[in-house]
Amino acid sequence: MMQWLRGFWMALGMFSGIRLPFRIWDEKLTATMLTTLPLVGMFIGAIWWGASLGLLLVWNLPTVMTAAILALTPFVIAGFIHLDGYMDTSDALFSRRPLQDKLRILTDPNVGAFAVVMLGILFLFQFAAMYTIAESGRYLALLIVICVLSRSCCVLSVFVLRHIPESNYISLIEQSGAMKYKVFLVFIGIVTIALAFLYAGIFGLAVSAAVVGGYVAAMSTVYKEFNGISGDLLGYSLVIGEICGLVMLALLQGAVL
Repeated sequence: MMQWLRGFWMALGMFSGIRLPFRIWDEKLTATMLTTLPLVGMFIGAIWWGASLGLLLVWNLPTVMTAAILALTPFVIAGFIHLDGYMDTSDALFSRRPLQDKLRILTDPNVGAFAVVMLGILFLFQFAAMYTIAESGRYLALLIVICVLSRSCCVLSVFVLRHIPESNYISLIEQSGAMKYKVFLVFIGIVTIALAFLYAGIFGLAVSAAVVGGYVAAMSTVYKEFNGISGDLLGYSLVIGEICGLVMLALLQGAVL
């Protein structure tokens, strides 16, 4: 149990923007750290959900302002770490260059035009979805489901898919055969979907399906284009999965307004 707690603390420090009173690092717990990422997602989603309740029920700000704040909330809490991968991958993917050129662009620290355009599109849909959700205020706890499922899919990819040589997770290949990590991630995913159904019925299943489907579609595309996965490609797929889930939640709420 202690190693899982230490792994979670490591993951919270690495994959969120929360300032921790102290940080720990144990190379032997790297796989455990990654496996606890869905729990970090639950933490981020809970703050997102709490912020939405506070803004909608307590502060009663104008809907436009509420939507803007809530649209940015998950990115701020996550320390914008996944947006970095989203932008880098967008530059490389939409360059439509040969594989070696795309890999070079993927690791280029400069921001290209495709990254800016795709970031603008993402924020547009993020804001529109949150505006619709703020107007309705229904099933807000599904925000937690979105954050947990996207990260469960992300880490499961680390343990089952081929890594490109430039991947930050290449050292985990030898550990990827550990069945306990895969079982834990699948278990977390199943429990999350079940809870989503109990909470929101068919709405919960639809949002869960949108997150997983969006992630799988994005990962399938980049996996084929780059012949493997890396941290940036995982971040890209995670962001796509989350925006698909958020848009689905908005569409469902808009349908019942």
